[in-house]
Amino acid sequence: MNSGFIAIAAAIAIAVSTIAPAIAQGMTARSAMESIARQPDAAKDIRSTLIISLALMEALTIYGLLIAFMIVAKI
Repeated sequence: MNSGFIAIAAAIAIAVSTIAPAIAQGMTARSAMESIARQPDAAKDIRSTLIISLALMEALTIYGLLIAFMIVAKI
C-alpha cells in the first residue's frame, strides 16, 4: 500500500475523531453555563458533572489519535 494513502487515512482518523467531540464539548459547556446561570446554588454539582463528561468526551479524541498511530505504524 502506498505510504501517501496511509498518511491520508491517519489524517482522516484524527479529523473525524476530533470534530465530533469538539462540537459535543462546546454544547455541553454551553448547557452547563446556562444551568449555572439559572441555578447558582447547584454550581458545584453541575461543575463536577461537567468535568467528568468532558473527560469522557476527550477520551474519544485520544482513541482517534491511537488509531492514527496504529495506521502510521503500518508504513
